[in-house]
Amino acid sequence: MTITRYILPVCITLLSACSSGSTTTEAAAGAEAQAQQPQSAEKPYSVWMADSDIKRNPEGWMIDFKDKPKWDYTQGLFASAIERVYEKTGDDKYLNYIQAFADTMISEDGSIMTYKKTDYNIDRVNPGKFLMELYKETGDEKYKLAVETLRDQMRTHPRTSEGGFWHKEIYPHQMWLDGLYMASPFLAQYGVEFNEPALFDEVAEQIALVDKYTWNPEKGLWHHGWDESREQKWADPQTGKSPHVWGRAMGWYAMALVDVLDYLPENHPRRDEVLQITQKMAKAIAQYQDKDTGLWWQVVDMGGREGNYLEASASSMFTYFLVKAAKKGHIDQQYMQHAQKAYTGILNNFIEKNPDGTISITNVCAVAGLGGDPYRDGTYEYYINEERRDNDPKAVAPFIMASLEFEELNRTASN
Repeated sequence: MTITRYILPVCITLLSACSSGSTTTEAAAGAEAQAQQPQSAEKPYSVWMADSDIKRNPEGWMIDFKDKPKWDYTQGLFASAIERVYEKTGDDKYLNYIQAFADTMISEDGSIMTYKKTDYNIDRVNPGKFLMELYKETGDEKYKLAVETLRDQMRTHPRTSEGGFWHKEIYPHQMWLDGLYMASPFLAQYGVEFNEPALFDEVAEQIALVDKYTWNPEKGLWHHGWDESREQKWADPQTGKSPHVWGRAMGWYAMALVDVLDYLPENHPRRDEVLQITQKMAKAIAQYQDKDTGLWWQVVDMGGREGNYLEASASSMFTYFLVKAAKKGHIDQQYMQHAQKAYTGILNNFIEKNPDGTISITNVCAVAGLGGDPYRDGTYEYYINEERRDNDPKAVAPFIMASLEFEELNRTASN
């Protein structure tokens, strides 16, 4: 059953429309642009979804349908979302949940269960973000030691000839859009928390390199991956790009941009460059937004083609990017309308209430990648035929984060 019961939306006065790249804050006077955020009739959607997924996964390692503990990006993604719910609500049950996960995985010496540095898997770095927050909250030294372990991986992580991080050791010479979210916000946050300003240069360079090699100016979109060596069967022999535009890959990149900007100093010489890519991302997302539902397709530029479908993780990621970037003044305020339409589309098309009072998010691509064994060739047929499932954390967590952004707007308006 898709939820259709909302209380009357709260009209939120935002900042006046500003030029792309403005650093105007939401408190700016003379505001004209408006957004409306539907509210659950029962509780804020951020809390409702967080509580629902904790009920489904009593232990943090269970996220992503795991049957035994694993240190991976999905567990970190959900833990970061829950940490934000804790920050907004002050309810210790959320802090206790992520701390219990950390304590299951991390020994007193900072070693991390199932983690192996020499795999050089960029995905494994993502959970370091919530560990930094946990360290600040508790002061427990083992969390800092674990953070240092992850930071150390990136000191020797293999790179392309121009310095771009490989996605994994087993995927040599390749940059994927996914990888930008896995390492860049972590490194930017680390640069602030542990006073390593050189990391801001590193993060800006990674963002620029993946833009340089995966951007398609004809489509106005980014391809999923790029193989510098042109050795992969999926790689275009001239450009090295993968064949198609996968929604969630672009979603990872979008979230990386808006989260990195939280830490990249205002006076950094490459901040404007990152902002320009952020504005390019907003334009790309808006251009391909489904006009009827406000959502996005699994293969972004092929909406309506047989087999293609509106997909919940990409839609949630794009919504989070748009609302946060507009609130922060990184993009023109016109994009808040796209964010609102998208969020309403998620509620109307993907969110369902269950008999036990929990909610679910539906129609999520379980996983997609390039290469490997069995080989993933990046064709249209490959993307549309990957498994779909409900309550995948790659949709759950961005939905929680987008909901928090809208709920903060409502609180601002109420005050």
